[in-house]
Amino acid sequence: MTDTALILDGEGLTIRDAMAVARHGRAVAVSEAADVQQRVRDSHAFIVQAVAENQPIYGVTSGFGAMAYKTISREQAVELQNNIPWFHKVGLGRLLPEADVRAAMLLRMNSHLRGASGISMALIERMQTFLNVGATPQVREFASIGASGDLSPLSYITACLIGLDDAWRVDYRGEVVGARTLVERLGLGPLQLGPKEGLAMVNGTSVMAGIAAGCVYDVESLLALAFGAHALLFQGLHATNQSFHPFIHEHKPLPGQVASARAMLELLRGSALIADELEGQHEFRGGDQPIQDRYSLRCLPQYMGPLVDGIRLVKGQIELEMNSATDNPLVDHGRRHTYHGGNFLGQYVGVGMDQLRYHLGLLAKHLDIQIAMAATPAFSNGLAAMLVGNPGRSVNGGLQSLQICGNCIMPQLAFYTNSLVQHFPSHAEGFNQNINSQGFGSANLTRRAVEIFQHYMAVALLFGVQASELRSKLVAGHYDGRRTLSAASLPLYQAIYDVIGAAPRADKPLVWNDYEQELDQYLARLVADLQGGAGQGGKLAAAVSTTREMLV
Repeated sequence: MTDTALILDGEGLTIRDAMAVARHGRAVAVSEAADVQQRVRDSHAFIVQAVAENQPIYGVTSGFGAMAYKTISREQAVELQNNIPWFHKVGLGRLLPEADVRAAMLLRMNSHLRGASGISMALIERMQTFLNVGATPQVREFASIGASGDLSPLSYITACLIGLDDAWRVDYRGEVVGARTLVERLGLGPLQLGPKEGLAMVNGTSVMAGIAAGCVYDVESLLALAFGAHALLFQGLHATNQSFHPFIHEHKPLPGQVASARAMLELLRGSALIADELEGQHEFRGGDQPIQDRYSLRCLPQYMGPLVDGIRLVKGQIELEMNSATDNPLVDHGRRHTYHGGNFLGQYVGVGMDQLRYHLGLLAKHLDIQIAMAATPAFSNGLAAMLVGNPGRSVNGGLQSLQICGNCIMPQLAFYTNSLVQHFPSHAEGFNQNINSQGFGSANLTRRAVEIFQHYMAVALLFGVQASELRSKLVAGHYDGRRTLSAASLPLYQAIYDVIGAAPRADKPLVWNDYEQELDQYLARLVADLQGGAGQGGKLAAAVSTTREMLV
């Protein structure tokens, strides 16, 4: 990760950049470009003048939501804004992860730098300070329906930023500190929200979009790891590479399908364990094995293609959300107008997160079929039942219970594939928010689905190693995959061994006798790497970085 600060200007912020700040502490700075800061100051100055002239503007000289019929005098305009965090202080549930809250602050900064929110530079600079010193407001997981943005979650962030009261808490370098106490300790002092500033801070999709950005980032790594696991299992099953020949996919050139076929060709290139049939030949495999692979192998590009396309689509939508002005009303300071609209509705986030969970379920379903084939002699092309390592010890169970563990995870992951967005009340806030996105809830569910899938991935990776090593023994007379696997599979194969704290051997596969290792410890180490690395720092994710770039 670079030591240089990430420069924000309201445009061009990527998910990768956001995660560098949110998870890995990269510093941030506001662009020094004159037009960026000037448009913020101009929109703020317009609001100040409009209040002085008693212009009718929603949430500035009127009440909020169902109370918008109330007129607010210019003398009450400041009080109205500073009251917002108090009546939105209704958060429940567990605390959001610090990285998600940091992402939310970053996205709120970027959104306001578009100069359409009427907010002062002082608040934007306060978010910059909190990010750079490692001060993270505590925010709860329940309270937002994603209609008028993330009102309550963003109100918690706002109260902490301005040091409103010690009733709000901040995680600061391992210590929990009251918000007022912290800003004084940092030598900042409390801020007072000016006209529209409270509304501009809490109206917006920045929390749900920040969570969603992390989910997309992790799913990109999990997608690449799924391809890596498929490659290990393909080699273990002695599958053919012919199904990925460009000729096939030129005749159905859907982008995700083509990318999936290209990725698998590269992952299997040079393997001693597959049936190399790229020149059109067909190998009879003996017994009652079919001349062509079963569907889960042969149709991988057609199955995975829509998932690749779907993840790309969601990524693009979330990145656009991250670079948008999402509050209301929006200020066009050039024309001296404000416009009432609904950019705060998090429908793109909600639908995108529902879709992302659905894609995760399909990824797991596909891997589960490959695992079942590898564990079952009738479908494994000669591998031992349950991938038992030592055939001379009849009491060995091999990976029998590991498959059961995976089958325990699968239905729970499938449960999370259900849509949340389509289930919503239509009577919120006195029928003002009579349609809502549930984007915040859907993003939180997706984070949990990602965590579950990371556990499932650990199961799939162990199956991939064991199956490929048993095939290596059949083909080459030894179990050391370093000498038989494709070159593109070797980084992941070695990373799995590095993470679990073992080394490949020629005389034994990963699991030889049941009592020689603790599989739960192997699994725990793999999950820890997946959750700690998340595509930037983890050994497993780093091992499939080339595949990731090919796919997303």
